[in-house]
Amino acid sequence: QVQLVESGGGLVQAGDSLRLSCAASGRTFSSVAMGWFRQAPGKEREFVASISRNGTKTEYARSAKGRFTVSRDNAKNTMYLQMNRLKPEDTAVYYCTPVVPPSDPFGSWGRGTQVTVSS
Repeated sequence: QVQLVESGGGLVQAGDSLRLSCAASGRTFSSVAMGWFRQAPGKEREFVASISRNGTKTEYARSAKGRFTVSRDNAKNTMYLQMNRLKPEDTAVYYCTPVVPPSDPFGSWGRGTQVTVSS
């Protein structure tokens, strides 16, 4: 089973950028597609982006398309989410987890990393 730790969140201003990381333990990271999800206060957790096992195929939520880029480095057991032109509505706790492509999460959730975007 893959264990996951998210990092890289913080407090930024609208228009800034952040890069989130998802570090995985275990030898199965490269064998699963991975996804980013987020949950804002009082809202349901929602899909943000996903990436195939070998990184050749990506999917994005409409809210992320054109601003966010998901990538992975299987040699480092790490997935990334580059977030540009951040908006206050991007404020949420961001989580990573394995997915059945394109966006069906499975497995356990980590603690997530908080992203706060001020206007």
